[in-house]
Amino acid sequence: MYTDPSFRMTVEDVFAIRGRGTVVTGRIEMGEIRVGNEIYVHGAGVTKTAVIHSIEMFRKQQPQAQAGDRIGLRLTNFNEGDIQRGDLLSGTA
Repeated sequence: MYTDPSFRMTVEDVFAIRGRGTVVTGRIEMGEIRVGNEIYVHGAGVTKTAVIHSIEMFRKQQPQAQAGDRIGLRLTNFNEGDIQRGDLLSGTA
């Protein structure tokens, strides 16, 4: 699925939800994101890829979000310790 290369978001908080996975929160600074997009997580000198499993805004599931939205993203293949506050999520490596 196409990922907006201008997508950019700084992680404000990280939560591990038992049985659901890792959720990161923040405000989208640039671009847009959709469920199913592959994104890059830049932090501590390491870049990893993740897939957006779900997007939540004001406790409601959303198919997409855009610049200015405060959201929670549930990421696949991440543990709580793999990502931390201040890490950057982007559409390009």
